Amino acid sequence: MHEQGHAPVAQGGPRETIRICLRCACFSFRRRSARSIGRDLADVSGSHARDVQAGIDKLFSASPLRFFGIYDEHRYETLTFAGLNRNGRNAYAIAPTQYHEVDIGESAPVRCLDNGLWLCRTGKMRYAVVLSPHRDHSREFQIRIEIVVPTGAEGAEFVQRCFAELESAVNDARSYRGKVLSLEAADDYGGRTRGVMVHKLPKVQREEVILPEATLKLLDRNVLSFVEERPRLRQLGQSTRKGILLYGPPGTGKTHTIRYLASHLPGHTTLVITAGQIGLLAQYMNLARLLQPAMVVIEDADLIARDHEQMGSCDEVLLNKLLNEMDGLKQDADILFVLTTNRPEQLESALAGRPGRIDQAIEVPVPNDIGRRKLVQLYGKGLPLGEAIVSEAAERTEGVSAAFIKELMRRVAQASIARDGGTTVESVDISEALDDMLFTGGKLNVKLLGGAREMSGR
Repeated sequence: MHEQGHAPVAQGGPRETIRICLRCACFSFRRRSARSIGRDLADVSGSHARDVQAGIDKLFSASPLRFFGIYDEHRYETLTFAGLNRNGRNAYAIAPTQYHEVDIGESAPVRCLDNGLWLCRTGKMRYAVVLSPHRDHSREFQIRIEIVVPTGAEGAEFVQRCFAELESAVNDARSYRGKVLSLEAADDYGGRTRGVMVHKLPKVQREEVILPEATLKLLDRNVLSFVEERPRLRQLGQSTRKGILLYGPPGTGKTHTIRYLASHLPGHTTLVITAGQIGLLAQYMNLARLLQPAMVVIEDADLIARDHEQMGSCDEVLLNKLLNEMDGLKQDADILFVLTTNRPEQLESALAGRPGRIDQAIEVPVPNDIGRRKLVQLYGKGLPLGEAIVSEAAERTEGVSAAFIKELMRRVAQASIARDGGTTVESVDISEALDDMLFTGGKLNVKLLGGAREMSGR
């Protein structure tokens, strides 16, 4: 027999190995008929694999009588305790313990069991636990836990207690809480997910958010201060859910602003949904409810919420899903919706104009003169920039986006490195960079880089 984590050694081939497992199972429930043994099942979303693993380790893995890995040759069905008693060519074999790695955004991925059979004892009662992927190909990937106990009150109470502790471990969701997440879509176009992806984004400080003061105040009042005041708002009977729309031309910093908000919302989980993933909205909202307080970000909302005349039937279905989710949240839900768009005029009026869906629209405009000076200094902070160079760069980039200035300063740095190793910056560096960006590359290049509209006409 073999303790947990050790590979069993077969003595004489698979059949003998299986017989060893069966004898152990019979030993676990010796002198009991099949009618006196009960089984209970629980299916858990595969996205919570790490939390399930933590709960199982705590409940069953500390001191099992026996633990077995299972060789699952036929991966089209879910393992069951009854199935483990098969004989013949379809019998399951004992195998070394198999794990898969799950990235939860820490320094190293964590290992989670693929499957396993525990034979355990609590007091005088013996029981078995089977862990397996639940293979229902019409549903999301799930993990199945089956607990087999003697029938009767003691067994029923034990199973109820175990599942309550596992549910608590999943609801705590410690593996993903407070992180920036998105779902990985499956490859079969069935609207299912493969798991959770953790995004390790650098923190964005307030001084790195170059926006007009009025815009920053709107963000503070409607997001950061609102979140801080939620407990008091709830006491006063006010709703704690909110919808924000960030709009402005491409490259002005909407995504950067969201990263800033994610960095300064303590304890919040951020879920990032692209327009192409809106079909997974139900799964995202299940995560948001579980992990709240949460910020749900829907990027490029205009791609799914366009004017009625331009919408097809599929677009309407997706839009209705979004509106239903925003309307269906409880008033005390600690969920903040943030939608972004480059084309607010194309947003369907039901999404952009009704209270309770979007509570505040905030423009993220192209930078003004003060903003452009700050951006030149921010993105050129490693360069020896004199006041004259900063002023020239700001004056010559009127009407451009923040992304344009970021690329400009990279090209200035490249020119400086080519000339003297980056020790000086000259006016000619700005001129050459702007010439390539605005004229040599043509009108399309200006648009791609976030230049001003009038620049593309020169």
